Amino acid sequence: MSSTTTTSLPVVVIGAGPVGLAAAAHLVERGLDPLVLEAGDSVGAAVRQWAHVRLFSPWQFNVDGAARRLLEAEGWQEPGPKRLPTGGELVSDYLEPLAATAALRGRIVTGVRVVAVSRDGLDKTHGRGRAERPFLVRASVDGEVVDYRARAVIDASGTWTQRNPLGTAGLPAPGEADAAPFLLGPLPDVLGRDRERAADRHVVVVGAGHSAANTLLSLARLRRSAPGTRVTWLVRGPSVERAYGGGDADGLPARGMLGSQLRRAVEAGEVDLVLSTTITALRPVEDRLELTVATPQGSRLLVADGVAGATGFRPDLGMLRELRLGLDPAVEAPSRLAPLIDPELHSCGTVPAHGADVLAHPESDFYIAGMKSYGRAPTFLLATGYEQVRSIVAQLAGDTAAASALELELPETGVCSTAAPVVEADGSVSIAPEAAGDCCGAPAEPALLGFPTGFAHGRTAR
Repeated sequence: MSSTTTTSLPVVVIGAGPVGLAAAAHLVERGLDPLVLEAGDSVGAAVRQWAHVRLFSPWQFNVDGAARRLLEAEGWQEPGPKRLPTGGELVSDYLEPLAATAALRGRIVTGVRVVAVSRDGLDKTHGRGRAERPFLVRASVDGEVVDYRARAVIDASGTWTQRNPLGTAGLPAPGEADAAPFLLGPLPDVLGRDRERAADRHVVVVGAGHSAANTLLSLARLRRSAPGTRVTWLVRGPSVERAYGGGDADGLPARGMLGSQLRRAVEAGEVDLVLSTTITALRPVEDRLELTVATPQGSRLLVADGVAGATGFRPDLGMLRELRLGLDPAVEAPSRLAPLIDPELHSCGTVPAHGADVLAHPESDFYIAGMKSYGRAPTFLLATGYEQVRSIVAQLAGDTAAASALELELPETGVCSTAAPVVEADGSVSIAPEAAGDCCGAPAEPALLGFPTGFAHGRTAR
């Protein structure tokens, strides 16, 4: 570290999701003291919001190396490496046991919402002696202001709470704030928790990424038991071919099947697809919501009971206002990372491994990791986030050689296999052992919903 005055302070990690807890595991392994601050009331709070959705990639790609070592030291049995977990299983079978290990127990504080990060006694206009000052991390705890001081900060807070608006040009549609009671979120559990809000009702889904596909397929399934359910799919772009994906040729079989099933649902009339749309107004009328939608054929009025906005996410940068950041003006990712993840040029499988050097900011010893590091780029892999924090922690520990030696190895499409997922007798889903990790054959099509190892929302075909 740059100053002996800060070495007794912890490294604050913002967020207790998969990447934040992985960072804590690496810090402990390196002999550094982590303090994890989580806004939710439990670890994995954001993941719990999509607990009903299955990931596209198997367990072997969803567990961080340092976390695995901590867990195995306490007798943890890793789930079958070829199985595809749901978000709920990711929490219950991995994140919760990890948080309960002796190494991390007591280092994670929940119910702490970080509202600002700065340098102790200095705003961002003061540069002299800045690197020698500890960080000041200000948080809200039960309505009270609590300040924490840190030798370094890793922001792994994600983007789940910063959803893109339904309107065009990156702005909310007129009336969107008033429509809040009708908004279901990007991944509503319409077959479970949110069933009453969708069954025998008209639900509009906005967006063309994996979140939209998951919700649309769940709604199509709901129609079989609640035939009064009506589903409208609004897409900003003129085509949804990219949303349908590669089908049998997709390197992630579960992702390919998601697209294939969605295509069939549209062709069967279970989903009413409307292309080249812009929501120009939202207006609550009694217990329903009116949407005014501009199309090439003219204005169209839809009356709905709920809207699932799967339009993507953006990072909360307001909390970092007093730090000296180096961010790309378009993608809002670290400036050296942005060209590698620009969604107009790259998918998750074409992003090379990257570490502390690419993620560094002018603010010494501050890093953004995980999904938030991708800014507005929509696709992120957990395995990439794990490698990010491994490298960052090595850099903070003074091991520049390890920080520079990137260890991530993934096939071209991200996490790939030549065989379709197999639905086991107990309802679990797995990849055939002989196929996992290879690329890229033609799968069959069991009924399966999927979610990437991370997120991809609303970008394709928009």
